[in-house]
This record gives sequence, structure tokens and C-alpha cells, in this order.
Amino acid sequence: MNRLAHATSPYLLQHAENPVDWYPWGEEALERARREGKPIFLSIGYAACHWCHVMAHESFEDPQIAALMNEYFVNIKVDREERPDLDALYMQAVVALTGQGGWPMSVFLTPDLRPFYGGTYFPPEPRYGMPSFRQVLLGVIEAWQKRREEIERIGSDLLARLQAQSRIGATETGFTIQSLARAAQSLADTYDWANGGWGAAPKFPQPMSIEFLFRFHSRFSPSPSGETEEHQTRQAFPFGRGAGGEALHALRTMAIGGMYDVVGGGFHRYATDARWLVPHFEKMLYDNAQLALAYLHAWQITADPFYRRICEETLDFIAREMTSPEGGFYSSLDADSEGVEGKFYVWTQDELRNALGEDAEFFETAYGVTARGNWEGKTVLQRALDDATLAARFALDPEQVPAKLAACHARLRAVRAGRTRPTTDDKVLTAWNALALSAFAQAARVLAAEPSSLHPAYYKLATRNAAFLLSTLRPEGRLRRAWRDGQTTGLAFLEDYAALIIALLDLYQSDFNSRWFSAAVALAEEMIEHFADPSGGFFDTTEDLYPPLLVRGKDVQDNATPSGNALAAEALLLLDALHHNPDWRRRAEETLSQVAQFAPRYPGAFARSLQAADFALGPVKQVAVVGDPHKAETQVLLAVVRSGYRPRLVVAVSSEPPPEGAPSLLRDRPMRDGKATAYVCEGFVCREPVTSPDALREQLESL
Repeated sequence: MNRLAHATSPYLLQHAENPVDWYPWGEEALERARREGKPIFLSIGYAACHWCHVMAHESFEDPQIAALMNEYFVNIKVDREERPDLDALYMQAVVALTGQGGWPMSVFLTPDLRPFYGGTYFPPEPRYGMPSFRQVLLGVIEAWQKRREEIERIGSDLLARLQAQSRIGATETGFTIQSLARAAQSLADTYDWANGGWGAAPKFPQPMSIEFLFRFHSRFSPSPSGETEEHQTRQAFPFGRGAGGEALHALRTMAIGGMYDVVGGGFHRYATDARWLVPHFEKMLYDNAQLALAYLHAWQITADPFYRRICEETLDFIAREMTSPEGGFYSSLDADSEGVEGKFYVWTQDELRNALGEDAEFFETAYGVTARGNWEGKTVLQRALDDATLAARFALDPEQVPAKLAACHARLRAVRAGRTRPTTDDKVLTAWNALALSAFAQAARVLAAEPSSLHPAYYKLATRNAAFLLSTLRPEGRLRRAWRDGQTTGLAFLEDYAALIIALLDLYQSDFNSRWFSAAVALAEEMIEHFADPSGGFFDTTEDLYPPLLVRGKDVQDNATPSGNALAAEALLLLDALHHNPDWRRRAEETLSQVAQFAPRYPGAFARSLQAADFALGPVKQVAVVGDPHKAETQVLLAVVRSGYRPRLVVAVSSEPPPEGAPSLLRDRPMRDGKATAYVCEGFVCREPVTSPDALREQLESL
């Protein structure tokens, strides 16, 4: 057993029995490398990574390869989900060295941490033009012993390149409505109308791009007479198939494709093909959190029950399979079970017929099931016929089809419960939990039985999670990155702070408990203290990170999760809209200016920044409702505020006077004639206060 035996990360624990003398990242390993003058082999992956498991079995469990590693290297294993800073830094190096990246990441460092050689998965034998891992090790050993000067030069050159990439700061360039329009046009021009989504195989969900399109095109809803800047811009940038219809089309094609788990709910990581048929079967919390929110917003925009159903099924999947007893949300489910990728999720025709009986023909027709299957002799369930066609084929009312399919899905879920489940990575990550918290908090108010009430199950999950993050993951008043089995690990990163601030504001705007708002304000001040870059924007890591990295990273580009800088800008803008603070607004605008020249050209890489820029450009509607939150007259006003999709609106509610720690938007807003009163404001300048829902609706629609 090596030094990983006491790790909190399930990924590290998977390697605790390797014959490799693994170290976790820390001073002990780094000091040994310096003392003995040995190069470092740094291996970075994550628990749900299929090829990480493959390389571990082929190489890290091999005694001869392990002996070579142990004699000539200091070997460090890192969970990329616990240490996104290390992952981002050394992924930049691997991409610079090889032109591509991925996991497992395999990178060789000098004792002072400069990268000089790297790659991703290496096979056990030479294959497809790739050297074997043994050949790689022998080559590095030979170079270290005989060509040290060359290694030092490569390491120094790479370090200079990495340092240059981290120097981005505030610029004079800012976003405009026209630059947002160019970004939306770029997404429209590159959209795959044949299959849905963006890009070729492998095809990834892009919820941030979808959300940006929803936000941007909400500007062109019916408005009062007279041409606005937005109207003129809209004329200059015609969007083809339905002005943002790409976003809805993408959501629909993903949900009827094999990437969506129709039996258990939730989405797999990505599709290996262009048609969304065959997924890579791992399920990640961050994907499902962001996609659930996108489907929620699609339902708000369209009132189409299809989008609501996918949202609810995805949230219910998280609640059922990815929620800890303590209230945290787990990180992921593995792609493999019993050593076979996808085995838990796929079906044979005979299995389906045995499970569904007389409904089998209906189900097979709905999903195009054949004896041959559609993937390696098995079937990945992908919808073949829509509800109307299926209803006509089986002489059903179209409204009966969803219920009949849901009953079939439930029976298959019961059968699947008897299979060996994929492994769960049960660590709790603050940033990923915050993304899920936002989804549950918004769903709690949007999917409630009554517009002025809250969905009880989703609200309970949201409040338990928020309380858990603010207590267990904030011991001694300092936010932590991860928790598992009673232990926290590592200081939090920028994305943890910023995502949690946004989530707490989402929860505040659901139940208007000032506890959540006060916590968001406190976290914002901590975020500025520990992460702010004097030249503008934010670093990814705290100023007191130990051991320090070669480069203090500053990621401004979205990946599968939003960049920390985009989240920080959004968090400060939301706070400023509720609780005016010019410093927050200034920092947010400086942060966005870092990417203003890139985002319109590469919107898929900066979609969360584009969302924040859309909010920054406004107009932002600020609504203060003063009255007893439990009384009907207050609730009817709140129902108007919550009607429809309003991405540039913030709301605060309280009795009179507002409690300590409430948003300043509520200050000096008295009730009118003793009735619940709404103030509709812009830039904290308010219109005439109103007490009737019709008057409130008119003011909201006329801004």
C-alpha cells in the first residue's frame, strides 16, 4: 500500500494498492524530488475517467513498470477535480508540447516543477503510432541522464510560455449589444441543424452557449412602440431559423438521443458520434446541473411540457442517485460497471421484452429497437418516433404517450436496479454543488404548484445543500474545495467562491431568507481579498496556496464548467444589482473586459462571460416587494415577478422594516396605504410604487 491510502479522493484511493510508490501532491513529494534530483512523473485524472482506469490496469498495476517508475522518478497522483489549478496549468503544458490534451494526463517535471515532456494515455505496447508507456519512461530516463541541458531549456521555454498566458488583465475594450449579436450570429452560423448541437464527433453538450442564446434573444420579445438599439441590432443580424431556435433544437435533440438516460434520468458526459446516439457513459454532476437549468429555462420560454419533464427527471436523478445523507451532491457516476463501459445502461431486445411484456412492441417502436441493436449488439435507447406519430401508429391519444412511456421507463428502472451499479465518486466539490444548488433553487420557485409557493422537494434539497456547504465546507470561516467521509481537503478556488455566491443569491430569490444573502456578501468580500488581481480580474488560486505553483493561474475560458472569472463577474453584478456597491460593479466590468475582444469570435469558449455581459449591459429590472411574505397580497405580487423568463431581473422581498443584512434594494421602500407594495427600479431609481398585480405587470413589461 502506498501513500494514497489515507486520501479523501476516490480517484486516489483507486490507486492506493498500486505497486507504484505514489505520493499525493504536497511538500513531502516535492522535497524528495529536490533532495534526490529526480524528475517527477505527474499523473492527473478523475474517478469516472474510463481511460484512466485502462492505463492504471495496463501500466500502474504492472510490477515491472512500477519498479522502473519507483527507481527513477518521484511519482505524484492528482485528482483533477480536487486540484483544478494543477490540472489547468499542466494541461496547458501538455497541449503546448503535443497539440492536444486529455485524461489521464501524463507529464514529466523537473524537481522545480517545470514541465518538459507529456502526453495523455500511453498504451502498454506501441500502438497506432504511440510509444508504449515503458518506452516513454526509458526515453525520459535516458534524456534525464544524458541530455539534461536540453530538458532544462525545454522546461524554461515552457515556463515562460505559461507565465505569458497568465498575464491577461483588464483592457479598455468592453462588451456592446453589437458584440453580443456577433457572438449569437457565430453560434447560429456554426450550428448543426442535421443532428443538433455544435461540432462534430465527439459531440459535447453546451449548456452555457444555450443559456447565452436564451438570454440574448429574450431582448427581442414584444416591446412598446419605437425602435430600440436592440431592435436595430436585431435587424442587422438576422438569425435564420427562428432567432435562437438553435438553443431549443439542441436541447430537444440531446434529450431524444442516447446521451440522455430515459430510464433513470440525467445526461451522460458526451456523445461519441455526431447524432447523439452512443454516449461516453459517465455521468457528471456539473453537466446535469447546468443542463437541468437550461431545460427549466426552455420550459419557461415555451411552456412545452417536454422541456419541463427533462428538467424534472434530471433533478430527480440527482436527488435519487447523487445526494449524500448530509446534503451534499456527489461528483460523478463511472462509465463502467463490471469492467465494461455502458453495461449498466444498455439493453438487448430480449431483456426489454421480458421486462415490458405486452407493452414491448409499443416501446420497441418508440425507440427503434431491433434484435441487432445499435451498438455492439446492444441497444442504446434513442427515440425513433415522436409522440404524435407513435400515437397514430397505436391508435392512442397523443397525450397518453408520455404517461405510457413513463410507465415503461419505471419498469425498466426496477429491472436495472438489480444490475451492478457503476461506482460513485462520492466526494463533494463546492463549485459543482453550487451549480446544482442554483438548479434546485430556481426549480423550487419555477416548478411550484402555485407561482407564489415553492416546490417542497426541490426547496428542501436546496436549503439542505446550502446549509451543508456553508457549515461543513467552511470550517473555521474559510471555504474548502472538497469533502468526503467527514474530511475536508484543500482551500477553495475562485470558481468555488463565485459559483457559491451565485447559488446563494438564487436561493435568496426563492425564499428571501437574509441568511443566504448575508453569506453571499461575506463570500464576495473573501473572494476579492484572496483572489483579486490588481491588474483586473481574478486569479484562480488564493494568494496563500501552499505549496505554491510555478504560475498563479488565471483561467478566463469556459470548459465543461464555467471559468472562475466569468462566474466572479456574474456574482458581483448580481450582488451590485441587489445591494449597490460601485467597487463590485467596477471589478465585474474589468473582469469582463479581459475577454471582450475574444468572446464574440469564440462564443463557445466564453459563453458564461457572454451571459454576464448580457446582464451587465442591461437594462436590469430591480424589484423590491415590501410586505409580509406569507400573506396573499404579497404572494400575488411575487407571482407576477416570477412569471415568464426574465434573465435580467433581480427581486428582494421582506416585511417592513427589512431585517438586518437584507439587500439595500429594500431600504427606504415603505408600504403604500398599508398594503403589500412593489417598487420596480432600474439603477436603484424606482417608478411609482404599485399595489396591484396588473399595475406591476404593466411596469415590468414597459421597462
